[in-house]
Amino acid sequence: MSALTGALYAALVIYLGAWMMDKVVGNFALLLLILTLVTFAYWLAERLYFAPKRRQAAALYESQEAARRAELGRQGIKVDGDVDEVKNRLLEQPWWLDWTAGLFPVIAVVFFLRSFLFEPFKIPSGSMIPTLQIGDLILVNKYHYGIRLPVINKKIIANHDPQRGDVMVFHYPMKPEVDYIKRVVGLPGDEVSYLNKQLRINGKVIQETPLPDYYVEGSDGRPGSYEQAFDEDLSGVKHRILTSAQRPAEVIGVMNGFPFKENCQYSSEGVVCKVPPGHYFMMGDHRDNSEDSRYWGFVPDENIVGKAFFVWMNFGDLGRIGSFH
Repeated sequence: MSALTGALYAALVIYLGAWMMDKVVGNFALLLLILTLVTFAYWLAERLYFAPKRRQAAALYESQEAARRAELGRQGIKVDGDVDEVKNRLLEQPWWLDWTAGLFPVIAVVFFLRSFLFEPFKIPSGSMIPTLQIGDLILVNKYHYGIRLPVINKKIIANHDPQRGDVMVFHYPMKPEVDYIKRVVGLPGDEVSYLNKQLRINGKVIQETPLPDYYVEGSDGRPGSYEQAFDEDLSGVKHRILTSAQRPAEVIGVMNGFPFKENCQYSSEGVVCKVPPGHYFMMGDHRDNSEDSRYWGFVPDENIVGKAFFVWMNFGDLGRIGSFH
């Protein structure tokens, strides 16, 4: 068993190393499920087989040693040695059980919390500026939109439906192993138009209130710039958005062949889309720096991960900690 456990740990280290070097596409949910099942098997074997076997060996040693010492005592021979020390060594878990069965409760708790309650997520890009900044570490509510089975993400218990204005994490439809975060703009059946940088839902103009220009920090060696800022009221959810006067209204770089692409009409002014049943239209708050549903289509319900609601850490700016819309 020690050789098998060593081989499993070696495989884990190789996999994690390949993941970190981008040699393989990692799937943390699947990895956590496998670790939970493997450590549970060890934990069960420890409770039902290995621990009773060690206790039996310790009891046998104790009874044999007691008989031996009694016999030697009758012969007038005094026996030295600590029986308890030997018993403790016999009862001690070997390393391969300590590092498997012993870890099961911790891994099981992490698996349950991450799968059904809350999942941490790091903001990797600036598509949600100013609501979320690059480097924000956020919490995602996994049960708000319903309880889903881990890995396959199948909903088994319904809860709230997504609402316009929600900040949602979802599996990117073009590459489901990658998670994206955007704002829900269009619900199933909605007609969403974004023409000349003006958002309309079912023909109704979404109100925007101008704000002072917002400075966006540069990245990858590029200089920062000031962009137009607005307060947007999306079905009662107020949040800030940014647009750039230098960027055209036309949606450039649309992906070919995304599902229900026929529901969208593109022009030099922007795009108009009819959201199909069971799907959602997503947009970033940094409107001219966000590849979202305008470019790659709609997010199906089965891709939903959860509702983002709280920044729990930003190591560059502790003032970022707190809830957000």
